[in-house]
Amino acid sequence: MAFDRTKNNRKTPRESRQVRTGQNKTESRDYSRFEYKNPSSGVQRSNERSQNSENERDQYILTGRNPIREALKNHHDLEKLLVQKGELSGSAREIVQKAKEQKVQIQIVEKSRLDDIAAHHQGLIAYASAYQYSTVEEILDTAKSRGEDPFIVLLDGVTDPHNLGAIIRTAECAGVHGIIVPQHHSVGLSPAAVKASAGAVEYVKVARVTNLNRTIEMLQKQNIWVYAVTMNGTDYRKLDFRGGIALVIGSEEDGISRLIGEKCDHAVSLPMAGKIDSLNASVAAGIMMYQVFSCRN
Repeated sequence: MAFDRTKNNRKTPRESRQVRTGQNKTESRDYSRFEYKNPSSGVQRSNERSQNSENERDQYILTGRNPIREALKNHHDLEKLLVQKGELSGSAREIVQKAKEQKVQIQIVEKSRLDDIAAHHQGLIAYASAYQYSTVEEILDTAKSRGEDPFIVLLDGVTDPHNLGAIIRTAECAGVHGIIVPQHHSVGLSPAAVKASAGAVEYVKVARVTNLNRTIEMLQKQNIWVYAVTMNGTDYRKLDFRGGIALVIGSEEDGISRLIGEKCDHAVSLPMAGKIDSLNASVAAGIMMYQVFSCRN
């Protein structure tokens, strides 16, 4: 039996609001002119696979205070900032404060960890994003410009970059307008994730938010139904996924957090016939994305 999608069956009444345009948008940034390199990499490395991987990683590491300060000044997306444990001097303190203002994840670590990553770090190492982030508003605008109901995927606690890349790749094929990831306790647009997307990141917007709960509330006010993909929900084959849809995919270890699950409109599950009781996050996301695609087409 199909789930009745009338407003009266929602947990709370919603107002139907027009998608906002031109608000809270970030400027389009050209990352091709801003190449991140490890200052300690002075010679050409060999073509062996392991060393190529190291090159790829180093390209997105910023070491020293001046490069990190410039990146923050120009609002380049940073995945996280590693800060040496202990009292900070004036310039380092200013950099950390600026990173906090821009909602960059900050980790306090021992000097030995920074030494293992790069030489001459001056107590600070930043990991730059391999691709620019969009905003939730830009994702909604994409759906509006196509004349389509929004189709969004939210990831709650997915930390494997290969899973994120695979989800982005499937999302592009299934007509998803955008993916939303939280700022903390989640993988971002790292080089591994971008590579695993096989180019799909060029076509699917990825937004990073500080609070997934508030983002869900905002989507619900846009008349978008939010479905938590869990182990104990309604069989996904019994539901109608037409209209504005947001799928929430949790981590393989912990699933969707309790607070996020309570915010969602409905819980859906994939039936299991084997002895394993869960699917890989990217596989589960792929099945659900194509179920939405089937309902819409």
